[in-house]
Amino acid sequence: MTFPDSPADLLRELIRIPSVNPDSAPDQGATGEAACAVHVGELLGLLGAEVTFEEVLPGRPNVIGRFPGGGEKPGLLFAPHLDTVSVAGMTIDPYGGGIAEGRIHGRGASDTKGTMAAMLWALHERRDEIASLEARIAFVGLMGEEAGQPGSKHFARHHGSEFSFAVVGEPTSLEVVHAHKGCLWHRLSTRGISCHGSTPERGENAIRKLLPVLEALLAHLEECLPEYANPVLGNPTVSLGTIQGGSSPNIVPAACEAFLDIRETPALHAAGGSGGLIRRFLEERGWSDLVTVESRGDSKPLLTDPATDGVQRLLSIGSRLTTAPWYCDAGRLAEGGIAAVAVGPGSIAQAHTKDEYLAVADLEAGCDFYGRFLDTYRP
Repeated sequence: MTFPDSPADLLRELIRIPSVNPDSAPDQGATGEAACAVHVGELLGLLGAEVTFEEVLPGRPNVIGRFPGGGEKPGLLFAPHLDTVSVAGMTIDPYGGGIAEGRIHGRGASDTKGTMAAMLWALHERRDEIASLEARIAFVGLMGEEAGQPGSKHFARHHGSEFSFAVVGEPTSLEVVHAHKGCLWHRLSTRGISCHGSTPERGENAIRKLLPVLEALLAHLEECLPEYANPVLGNPTVSLGTIQGGSSPNIVPAACEAFLDIRETPALHAAGGSGGLIRRFLEERGWSDLVTVESRGDSKPLLTDPATDGVQRLLSIGSRLTTAPWYCDAGRLAEGGIAAVAVGPGSIAQAHTKDEYLAVADLEAGCDFYGRFLDTYRP
């Protein structure tokens, strides 16, 4: 195996390896990240890194490359994710890596094999200098970011003390995302007793049980969530995403459920989170036995101090601070003690789209950006 001849060739190689997250594409035959992890491991080996694989879920590893040099102090971590979302509904060959009009197309081109290619290329260009840099350099390809983030959870739990700063690969137009909200989904459900629609008095309507609770709960949350505002991220938010119940117009429904999407600020998370708010409200109103609450997902908010050394280095090469409405592995790494930000080439607007792409010019700008960031660690 030889290292690709150009950043575009490198990205096209990565796109051609399917790595759809099976948790975000159920019943679609998704193969997971293993093949991509192996390929990235081989590339890291060519660059002189010591490569290890850590299986987080069966057949789904993180791949870690540690470069020589840098002493024993906590180091610098490059951390893109290996997995992509589903390819269902795409209008291009998701694994073709075709180039048209200066754009490289395929699933993951933007999110986030483009950032991975740019990071690897910057390391490739400076492979003979890495050992002399004033930081111990490492790279991790994280599995599972698109559903539950088990890869970054595992890495932070086992390696958080090894690193002082992490650059997470996400398409941010090369701006430094130092803050984002966390996200929790809460499933609220009620049970009833079904019967014929002509005799509703013989049953219990699960939909009618849940509706007044939802109305009161949403009003309560919209009133109290601003108490947990953050000067950078603004207010936490709540959205009623789905409501489902019943099976036929002439049957009294025996079940109903609704999902709330709540985006949490650090203050809300530190106060016990939105799940605590919901459960306390139901207890106070005497609805705890009526409504069952199940919380799903636990992505963490991110709020990295702009004064952090790594952030200042990124700003010194021409980037600027920003925030994001989405969340990523940076929150998980920060939770594990690694100051983290997300920054990478391309636009988040192209992530998950039917014709996902990354402009070659943006990829090359990302290579240059990460390279100049590494240069800030020269003696």
